[in-house]
Amino acid sequence: MIINFSVQNFGSIKEKQRLSFEADKSTHLEDAYVVNFGGQRILKLALIYGANASGKTTILKALNFLRDLILEPERKKTNELDFNPFLFDSETPKENSIISIEFFQNDIKYFYEIAFFKKAIVTEELYFYHPNKANVFKRKTNLFSEFTEIAFGSKISTDKFFEKTLEANTLWNNTVLGGYLKTNINFKELQEVVDWFKNYLNPMISTRTVLEGFVTSSINTNEISKSDVVTILKKADFNISDIFIQEEDKDIPDDFIEFLKKQVKTPSESVKELEAKGKLTAVNIEFEHTVNNTKYALPLEFESQGTKRFYGFAGLLALLIKKSTAFPIDELEASLHPDLYLHFIISFLLNSKNSQIIATTHNREILDNKDVFRNDVIWFTDKQESCSTELYSLADFDSSVVRNTTNILNAYKSGKLSGTPNLGDTFIDLST
Repeated sequence: MIINFSVQNFGSIKEKQRLSFEADKSTHLEDAYVVNFGGQRILKLALIYGANASGKTTILKALNFLRDLILEPERKKTNELDFNPFLFDSETPKENSIISIEFFQNDIKYFYEIAFFKKAIVTEELYFYHPNKANVFKRKTNLFSEFTEIAFGSKISTDKFFEKTLEANTLWNNTVLGGYLKTNINFKELQEVVDWFKNYLNPMISTRTVLEGFVTSSINTNEISKSDVVTILKKADFNISDIFIQEEDKDIPDDFIEFLKKQVKTPSESVKELEAKGKLTAVNIEFEHTVNNTKYALPLEFESQGTKRFYGFAGLLALLIKKSTAFPIDELEASLHPDLYLHFIISFLLNSKNSQIIATTHNREILDNKDVFRNDVIWFTDKQESCSTELYSLADFDSSVVRNTTNILNAYKSGKLSGTPNLGDTFIDLST
């Protein structure tokens, strides 16, 4: 589980901002929200609320960037890292960006931090607590020779051959964990961390993510049970009684192959393979609706956008309940009715064990529903005068601002909690 996550000089984030899943002292909704893990009380949910362009999505993008940096290391040392530092300042583009994360993997707590710029990882370090804090490795990069130097902690057992091989495989724009993925030698401590990023932390889900394809593929590979998805859809008041998935090979038009050859930068081997096969596998999905005891099959493309979206969310919910996993979700409420939005969150909280959701939202109802939400799961992003992002929790406010009897939504509307858009008047003169 994620304990906390911090980011500095990344996108709209200038100064170090930290998001924590550590529960405060409140016992409000304790059983639904709090997991006792390694002697710490860890929250299952974090919701980030704020105005447009205030940096909500940047928090998720930074987490996603870290995951990609580890699991998809660059193959060439000349490739630049795919991010931008804070650009509305003369100094920050010259400074390192820093991301750190603390998490539990198999009951052991880890702390991982990297400092980097566009061309290279500058420093990197990994610690674990077993039970006391101990260094696994420290890495620094010689920016003149473009060479990685790795020093392992005193409690870590290794050999010179492994160390030299790992250094050789860790390009200056790779993390040590990414270099380890290129190394055909098993190393328990590194493998544990790589497994956490691969199996626990999922890629970010945006409003453009086609969840239907992901869920359908997961059903076909038995990662998700179709019956579980149908059960969740029924609970959400969709009159869907079954899902039919059928694969069908279809001929590839000749002009499509020619188009790939001439216009698209597709690896030639992939095009040759398609051309030789001459067919593409199409997946047809139909939902069975039972209306007045009569069954009707409706193709997925005929369903509403909300039904398609919740079909994807039903698959996510099945994974969150059956596994220990985390999903970063941008604009959680997209295409969902407010009641369905709440239904999804409550179903997750009441049925999952060690899973987590970190999501951005524009749904103001979370500020006006103390029966469902704890203060320490609600976070705000606020755009400063410097155009940089400030991240803070509702639980950070003392009793002079937020009391148990405070109407949070009214406090937000009045500006006491900041994070509101600074809008001008609505008169617009376009005559000049």
